[in-house]
Amino acid sequence: MPDVRERWRSGWLDATVYDAAVEHEHVARVLGRLIWGMDTSGFYEDIARLGKEPDNTAILDVPCGGGVAFRGLRAGQRVRYVAADLSPVMLERARAEAQCRGLDQVEFTAADVNALPFEDGSFDLCVSYTGLHCFPDPAAALAEMARVLRPGGALRGTAVVKHAGLRQDAWVRLMQLRGSFGPGCTLAELESWLTDAGLVEVSARRDGALGYFSARRELDDA
Repeated sequence: MPDVRERWRSGWLDATVYDAAVEHEHVARVLGRLIWGMDTSGFYEDIARLGKEPDNTAILDVPCGGGVAFRGLRAGQRVRYVAADLSPVMLERARAEAQCRGLDQVEFTAADVNALPFEDGSFDLCVSYTGLHCFPDPAAALAEMARVLRPGGALRGTAVVKHAGLRQDAWVRLMQLRGSFGPGCTLAELESWLTDAGLVEVSARRDGALGYFSARRELDDA
């Protein structure tokens, strides 16, 4: 399999095309239905939940991509929001997106999801939208996300999953061959990895080939 980490770190075309598609909801709606057999409205509704986070919530968005999740934030919302990505192209696009939306609470950092540069228990919430299937070691990535969550902190996101249908699996394999996708996972494997990362209240479902997942870091014993 090609080096997917290096492709996303140094590539311009994949980052730009992907970002342009998810940023335009009407384009994403068509491509989501044709390629992945999903209704993208649920994806954007999940992102919109970010606008309801209470003051002083510390949020990690990894990989942030070009800032698709920023549409869920409100200008002036008093949260700490850290947008992390391996790709300089994505970070550049994300900075422009935050500026366009007037989101001065967003911090940016270049980071490899398998070695996040944050201390244990740094965040109340970690979101990871449509990035897990691009990681070379998604189980290790989830373990890192769990590590940086505070006790009681939540993880939620989406990922393309395997075994959703012949057409969808063919697209997954094509993306793997060109180096854009990592090994990926089935919905059952995703649930297992979340549990193995020490998370509780694990939930996973799919719409077409898009898996929605959520979990929580267990509270420390009093």
